[in-house]
Amino acid sequence: MQIILKKDVENLGLEFDTLDVKPGYARNFLLPKGLALLATPKNKAMLAETLESRKEVEAKIVAEANAKIAQLKELTLVIETKVGAANKLFGSINNANLSEELSKKAIVIDRKYIKIPGNTIKTAGKYEAVVRLHRDVEYNFPFEIIADAPYESTKPKLEARKEVIKEKSIFDMDNEANRVIL
Repeated sequence: MQIILKKDVENLGLEFDTLDVKPGYARNFLLPKGLALLATPKNKAMLAETLESRKEVEAKIVAEANAKIAQLKELTLVIETKVGAANKLFGSINNANLSEELSKKAIVIDRKYIKIPGNTIKTAGKYEAVVRLHRDVEYNFPFEIIADAPYESTKPKLEARKEVIKEKSIFDMDNEANRVIL
């Protein structure tokens, strides 16, 4: 079912986008909440008129979006986080975390404009996120996730602890035997 978005909808599209969505999603969520219109010929004509009248505003929005994209192109983002065995993250990285890291670098982008493939990242490595600031302005932003400290296995510590416990238990048994004899 074709619809025209009246507002930005996270994980779907931006205002004035014409999209194909499942009929149930349109009927039960988008249309009742006033987030979309059916893409009838009349509504499409009205959209064209609206876009024509908003050309100047749209030009400003596109210029601002292009400026942010230019900043992103110059930026190399490396996110340091806790990593366990096999480069698995403790927790995950999502679009909100990426938005927060960008704001630390003085580039403010709302999380709804950032799309990470699979929505979350759970292993360290190099990734790309799609930053879509306007329906005409989109950029694949590369970033990297690395470990903040090298991973140390707990197995050697655990083995050493087991040895100490064994020695103590043998020592305690000898003491118990001596007490019983005395």
